[in-house]
Amino acid sequence: MSKDSRKSTEWFDAQLRKAKDDFAELARSRQDLRSREPAKKSTERESRPFGSPKKTDTTQARETIPAVPSRAEEARHQDSTTARGEPSTRESKRPVAAERSQVSRPRATGQSGYRLGADVGGTFTDILLIEEASGRSFTAKVPSTPKDSSIGVLNGIERVCDQAGVSLADISHVMHGTTVATNTVLTASGARVGLVTTKGYKQVLQIARSYVPGGLGGWVIFNKSEPLAPLELTIEANERIGAKGEIVQPLDEEALKQSLTALSQQGIEALTISLMNSYANGAHEERVRQIADGIFPGIPISISSEVVPEMYEYERTETTVVNSYIRPVVSTYIENLEAELNRRMSGMQLHILRSDGGLASAQAAKETPVNLLMSGPAGGVSGAIWIARQAGYTDLLSFDMGGTSTDVALIQNGVASARRETRVADVTVRSSSIDVRSVGAGGGSIAYVPELTKALRVGPQSAGAEPGPAAYGQGGTEPTVTDANVVLGYLPESAKLGGEMDMDAGKAEAAVETIGKAMGLSLHDSAEGIVNIVNENMFGALRLVSVEQGFDPRDFALVAFGGAGPLHANALGKLMNSWPVIIPPGPGVLCAYGDATTRVRDEASRTFVRRFSETSDAETLGILQELAGSAAATLDAEGVARSDQSTVYQIDLRYSGQGMRLTVEISPEDFESGGLDELGKRFDSMHEQLFTFALDAERELYTLRALVQGSESAAEAQMLVSGNGDPSVAKYAQSKVYYEGQHHDATIFDRALLKAGDRVRGPAIVTEMDSTTLVLPGCTGEVDPVGNLLIRPD
Repeated sequence: MSKDSRKSTEWFDAQLRKAKDDFAELARSRQDLRSREPAKKSTERESRPFGSPKKTDTTQARETIPAVPSRAEEARHQDSTTARGEPSTRESKRPVAAERSQVSRPRATGQSGYRLGADVGGTFTDILLIEEASGRSFTAKVPSTPKDSSIGVLNGIERVCDQAGVSLADISHVMHGTTVATNTVLTASGARVGLVTTKGYKQVLQIARSYVPGGLGGWVIFNKSEPLAPLELTIEANERIGAKGEIVQPLDEEALKQSLTALSQQGIEALTISLMNSYANGAHEERVRQIADGIFPGIPISISSEVVPEMYEYERTETTVVNSYIRPVVSTYIENLEAELNRRMSGMQLHILRSDGGLASAQAAKETPVNLLMSGPAGGVSGAIWIARQAGYTDLLSFDMGGTSTDVALIQNGVASARRETRVADVTVRSSSIDVRSVGAGGGSIAYVPELTKALRVGPQSAGAEPGPAAYGQGGTEPTVTDANVVLGYLPESAKLGGEMDMDAGKAEAAVETIGKAMGLSLHDSAEGIVNIVNENMFGALRLVSVEQGFDPRDFALVAFGGAGPLHANALGKLMNSWPVIIPPGPGVLCAYGDATTRVRDEASRTFVRRFSETSDAETLGILQELAGSAAATLDAEGVARSDQSTVYQIDLRYSGQGMRLTVEISPEDFESGGLDELGKRFDSMHEQLFTFALDAERELYTLRALVQGSESAAEAQMLVSGNGDPSVAKYAQSKVYYEGQHHDATIFDRALLKAGDRVRGPAIVTEMDSTTLVLPGCTGEVDPVGNLLIRPD
């Protein structure tokens, strides 16, 4: 175990040992069961890879070979039931044997390689297993384990391998989107951090930027949070580096040793070194680290010239302090997970999803975990880009609705909008991330009526995974969005969550009834009010990433995923007028798709403040190429061949005299041919799009950045067998749904039986293992060749 984790808690190790014992007991139980029962059947999709979204050749079909009966098949065994509040007839018919193929599949023996994506959400942990040679995929959804998310990951891996008949030893790569870094900040459970600053700048974190949120009167109610490195744990180094990197005052090493020795008595668990102008010359920071290594053995030390070598001392210091604050916790988590995975999967490579949608090695993630703060949401955006590209769509609004929150993002030309600042709670760091906007609206969001206003509210409080919505039957009693969907008939009782969890409509009704009594509304009107309010909340978030950024949402398709996303997607498409609404196959595990199919990535940056007239194409290009070489070296260490690497430049620009900056992306080839002139044109165009005007003023470079990434995953979407447009073979029940104050007859379909070209007319409900899709009256969903359900108005 490295120095970063020597301060790890015994509790974490105990949890891992308990998980191992649980898995061992589970394995023994399964072995006993297998000795008494016939071999279990597994689920897989047989197909050929689908190379281009424009192809229509469907000569090779994709089959579904279920490990367990699908929802449709289970529902066909059930008696007809009655929809909530209205009499209805549920028609059931069992498909003939030819409509489903069930075969016994032997456990794999190491002849094929598999990639595994694992995404941890607030309520569920999603697992995706892909066979690299054929592109076959298997999914699993298990409850998250908030106290130790690695237990949920290991549970999911066990389940998906058992269902697929795959040996753990066959998995060569594990890609993991984690919320450990985020949760450490949100719960204030990080390390005790010491800070070394330049003499005279001891209060750099206290002074900050003197910004008070909330408008002119915000200071009245603003409670400033305490810095993560408190003043009593901050010491000063007598030194000074100039703005151009020159040494103005040498480092006083003797005085520094005395201050560090005194600090060592304060019980710090991580140390940050952030000196003035170290972005221009990091020599003093490196020397301070060398001295500190001898005084703080086993303590992780982060220096700002490595974490974020950019101008502005407050942002640089804050970012590096956050890195130190979460580093012991994240390092312990990754090391223990990696050790357990290696014990089960010899030779496995673990990668962690970064906030910008790329992959980092386990070692890089442990050293700079500040780049993981938005790891979770980034997986969904990456997955949306991948699946939509297979279908021929590149301009997208992504809509990821889970159990606790909803994340939205804008994607143009297949590239997600990015930002250079990442904010979690009261902490803002200088780190690249996908521009994901979050709102506290999820399936578990709690509805309530304040006594003072008597106005219905939904969220941001959530029932989470424990106890969850009332419909889960796990002790939850408060009304949630999921309960409202059950009452309205959008989430039928046959739609088992994760393929296993039954829905209790009676408990959902009892919970929603409390809203009706408080507001004097009927049961169904109360439920529809809950759904309408949560839809408006998510509509506002989608406007933030589109309309308020100068984009017309009518020019974008809406990709909906997450466990609850497809239930609300059609309504959001109507509000945004964004068509088609794309429901990918396996929408509840799309984040895991993103984890498994994204690319290894690294970046290098340098502050370079020059007006265009003060520099040249050659000088700027030389620095960019140097930065690209530095980032490429990281991928070299990961075994990514130079021929598989691609580079793009990202340059922060502003008009001379401005404080605000915009990031312009340009390829090396375009910069070499067009230089600063081409860069300036792109900046003017972006400025005009955002602010409706461009200035006739000199432009100024601010930060140069090179981003290098590996080749894309070979996994491709797979083609469905073509149908005749009639989805009747997938129909398994009739029900009632409540929409716009009226009951409507709705058909329920099993998505596993839908074929390419089938058209599902609303009102309809399409169920699958990990999610449920609602097609509203007046809309029709069509299955495309790769299995996406494309919903459009009639």
